[in-house]
Amino acid sequence: MSTLLSQMQQSRADSSATEEPGVARGASRSREPVGASPSGRLHRVRAKPGDLILFATQLAVMLDSGVILSDALDAIAEQAADPRFKAVILDLSERVKSGDMFSKALACYPNTFSTMFISMVRASEASGRMVEMLTVLTGYLNFETDTRKQVKSALTYPVIMVLMAIAATGTLMFFVLPRFMRIYASRGAELPKLTQVLVGVSKILGNFELMTGILTTVIFVGAALWYWIRTPSGRRVLDAVKIHTPVIGTMYVDMVVTRSMRILATMVNTGVRLLDAIRVIQGVVDNYHFKRLWGQVDERIQDGYQLSESILIAEGSDLIAPGIIQMLRAGEKSGRLGEVCDKVSIFYQKKLETSIKNVMTLIEPLMITILGAIIGTIAIALLLPVFRVSSVIAH
Repeated sequence: MSTLLSQMQQSRADSSATEEPGVARGASRSREPVGASPSGRLHRVRAKPGDLILFATQLAVMLDSGVILSDALDAIAEQAADPRFKAVILDLSERVKSGDMFSKALACYPNTFSTMFISMVRASEASGRMVEMLTVLTGYLNFETDTRKQVKSALTYPVIMVLMAIAATGTLMFFVLPRFMRIYASRGAELPKLTQVLVGVSKILGNFELMTGILTTVIFVGAALWYWIRTPSGRRVLDAVKIHTPVIGTMYVDMVVTRSMRILATMVNTGVRLLDAIRVIQGVVDNYHFKRLWGQVDERIQDGYQLSESILIAEGSDLIAPGIIQMLRAGEKSGRLGEVCDKVSIFYQKKLETSIKNVMTLIEPLMITILGAIIGTIAIALLLPVFRVSSVIAH
């Protein structure tokens, strides 16, 4: 980071010595006019999680060191490894220099920066505590990245097992099973019932026209479902499934509550108005039912209710545990709402981490058990004709 700061200072000195008066730095860059929408190529840029974490961390450190935002963005862009992400950061810098708010510049790249990222930066601009907000964002991004890594590592072995099972099963069904079928057919013997079922499945899989029709139907149904879940009604149903699915639903709710309480704690502690904090949370949570809950909480607070009362009487209040509502009420009475929200978020984050570990621990043996049952059934169906083949040949 010290190298980054020194390079930035050298760049500022060089530019001030070489630029003519009235000519802005970077004016020679071939980029669309500042204030215009980003080009289609940049608009579709998706930054890697590691790049976003590094971006937020560097920006927080440099702003905390007293570097102005545009210079910090220029310095970070020089160190960016991904050329497309570098172009995005340079464009952000140009927009900030032209007078745009940082959050407005970020909003030009919805595929690069999430709604949570943009909303929290917007709130930090109102409170003047961007460094603290970026630090919180870094923590969120690190937690989400670690969670994805845990999921991938837990699924790697079962996925390999699935692929090997598919290869082995295909070989047995399409090369071994037909030979036994010919032996039994030549002797006029009947295959075991379980093997007959397997033969029926293999015939379906080997029928090109039938499989084409099935795959086409599956694709059309999948496309229809995809478009349906993007409608308000489909989104509502899908979000309800996320909440009420056993085990996974509890983990999902804990994740949303953790994020909401952490954002609320950060904003209240940095002097942001409670209504503004609630609106940021409403924009950050990616679930219809939580959005409706926080929207009604917003309306109740405007009517004069306390936060705890607003949650209690809002539709969907069952998404927030009664213990949390009681703690919020105590925080309101003592004037320490931000501190209470912070403690709640820490507690739920630890609970969420434990839930994720438990689920990841269960995934591997569960998938192995399911695969074992499927492969075992197929193996038995293939071995039954083997055990009887000698008697069939003798007959």
